[in-house]
Amino acid sequence: MTEMIIRRVGLLALILFAVSFMTFMIVNVLPGDVAAVVLGDGASPEQVHLLREKLGLNEPVLTRFVSWLGDMLRGDFGVSLLYGQPIGPILATRLYNSLILAFLALVVSVPVAILLGTVAAMKRGSWIDRVISSLTAITFALPEFVKGLALILVFGIWLEVLPGSSLIEAGRNPLSQPLILVLPVLTVAIGMQPYFVQITRAGMIEAFRSDYVRTAVLKGLPPHVVALKHALRNGVLPAVAVIGMTLGNALGGLVVVETVFSYPGIGQLMVSAISARDVPIIQSTVMIVAAAYAVGNLLADIVSIALNPRLRY
Repeated sequence: MTEMIIRRVGLLALILFAVSFMTFMIVNVLPGDVAAVVLGDGASPEQVHLLREKLGLNEPVLTRFVSWLGDMLRGDFGVSLLYGQPIGPILATRLYNSLILAFLALVVSVPVAILLGTVAAMKRGSWIDRVISSLTAITFALPEFVKGLALILVFGIWLEVLPGSSLIEAGRNPLSQPLILVLPVLTVAIGMQPYFVQITRAGMIEAFRSDYVRTAVLKGLPPHVVALKHALRNGVLPAVAVIGMTLGNALGGLVVVETVFSYPGIGQLMVSAISARDVPIIQSTVMIVAAAYAVGNLLADIVSIALNPRLRY
């Protein structure tokens, strides 16, 4: 276990370096002048030239990458071109908001998905299985913004029981206004359901076919005892791996949800940075999402090994 973690951490560092290099190069070869975008159409050539000098845009790309990477490793993410403020505090606040949204969505989605997947596997081929599969297919087919707008229409406009916007006052904790989190959390959780349900169903069906589960059935144990005590531990292993990957997907995929609900998270920050060509924030947000994917996969592997001792060898 320790050797595996050390190897994966080393691989994680290599992956993040590759992501940072590719992101830096892609952003810097995009058409358009960053200085001109920041200053606007009314800027004179002299002003654009001075800003390029100030930002170091006249230096070679590799020199700028090495300088940026060194600053980032020291914890200095630079200054936002869009907000004119140090990026660190901005990232910390937005990341905290997005992590709250992603965590609550996982808390809601995972237990429900495991329950539905287990029930579908136990009732395989029945009308219950078909209903669950049909619902997951429908939710999978609907884009995130459609789900979000439908929830706003029903709960925010027709029933008027929940706010349709998730705007947060500057400096306030999202948890201090729990009602504004309900609709975005439900939108993200519904989007996660199809993956978790179908993978849990497939894993549980495979577990029900195993010899140790058949032995438990032949002993006369009730179906729910067989499912929970014998099949579930191995049946959810594929879902655990998907949950780990979903951690990064939740952060990177919150762009649409945060935009629909005007929620100040890292996804909305990324959209604003791309529109304004705020290169330092683009690089930082991409690195955070990539790190979330890598760390999520590592945690999923560790949990899988803890649940299944055979994987340790």
